[in-house]
Formats: sequence, structure tokens, C-alpha cells
Amino acid sequence: MKSILDFLSELSEHNDRTWFEANRNRYKQVKKRMDEVAAEFIEAVAAFDPAVEGVQVKDATYRIYRDTRFTKDKSPYKTWFGVYVCPRGKKSGFSGYYMHVEPDQNHYMLCTGAYCPTAGEIRSVREEIMTEGDAFVESIEAATGFEVDWSSALKRMPQGWSAEDQHSEYYRLRNFLLVKLVDKEYFLRPDAIQQAAKDMQCTRPFNDTLNRAIEYAREMGW
Repeated sequence: MKSILDFLSELSEHNDRTWFEANRNRYKQVKKRMDEVAAEFIEAVAAFDPAVEGVQVKDATYRIYRDTRFTKDKSPYKTWFGVYVCPRGKKSGFSGYYMHVEPDQNHYMLCTGAYCPTAGEIRSVREEIMTEGDAFVESIEAATGFEVDWSSALKRMPQGWSAEDQHSEYYRLRNFLLVKLVDKEYFLRPDAIQQAAKDMQCTRPFNDTLNRAIEYAREMGW
């Protein structure tokens, strides 16, 4: 991972096409290493969650080129590296397992869950919480070292949902994510990817619950 982190750190200081073109051959080597890391992570996740078997590197990784059409920030390149492993690949909308490294922000993260689910999928997860709330909370509590991300939660109870329900606080969630923040040294370990997968294994019950709810929403046409 060191070559990846070093390249991203330098790219954040020289985020322009001139520097990138001058370092394109180096990027090709780093990209090769990124793909190796992604493949290792996919394999390690599939070892504890067979639902992601068959996912390819291209289905779990992101282009380094930024889409600058609708943002004031015209920096052409991403200065982070992420791998998202979920059933049928990152565009499927299913819940999955994500690792993220972003040296210039000192941001290193493991995450499991569903980001930006549809309104129907949110409804389905809330119904799961309403009817099987104890099991939902148990899946969170089983995820040792991870915490629920409340950063995008609604300030108030969503319309149509009762604040009197036992686990009603979770109705406010719009993204359903369990997050574990780590540090740079975590990813510099020779066994970093295997350790990441080992740490994330305890989040599988949470992930399974979300994907059942997402699948149900789609079956119902929500």
C-alpha cells in the first residue's frame, strides 16, 4: 500500500494534468498495485460472504479522473483510493463492504452498509427495524469496533413513522452505514487487506439485513 499512499499524497500537492502526464508511467505501476489490492480485498471478503463471489476488480473500484462538470472544484484527479465490494458490483445499489484511503485528509476508513438507497429501499429498511428491531440492533452491536454513521440522519422523525416505537431513532437514518476509522499505519501493515476483511467480518449480519430489505423493496416495486 505504501506506493499507493505515496502517489496519492504527491498527487494531492500537484493535482494538475501537467504533473500527472509527467508521472503517467508511475501511475500505471500504482494502478496495477491498486488492482492487486482490490483483487485481494474482494477475495478476502468473499471468504466470509459468498454473496460477493464473482465480483471483478472493475466492479469494485473507481476511475481516478474526477467529473468536474457540476462542481466548483476543477481538480482533475481523485486523491483517494477506495474499493467497494457488494453483490453484483458497485452499480447494483446493494449494501456492501468498503475500504477507503485518503492521505491528504488523513482519512482511512472501513465501512459496511448502503449509501444513498432509494426512497423505497429506505422504507423497506425502516419496516425491518419496526418489525425486527431487536435483531437489527443486535447486528449493530455485533460489529465490534464499528459505529453507526449519523452524519446524514434526519433531525426529526420522518413522516409516517412513530417515535414511540422501540428503536425509532434508527428511522432517522438515510444512509445505513457502520464505520470504523483507522490510521495510516493500519494500511501500511503487510497483512492490511486480510486484517481489514477480518475486522469487517463481524458486520456481515448488518449487511445481510440491509440486502434482504433492499431485495424486498425491489420485489415490491418500491
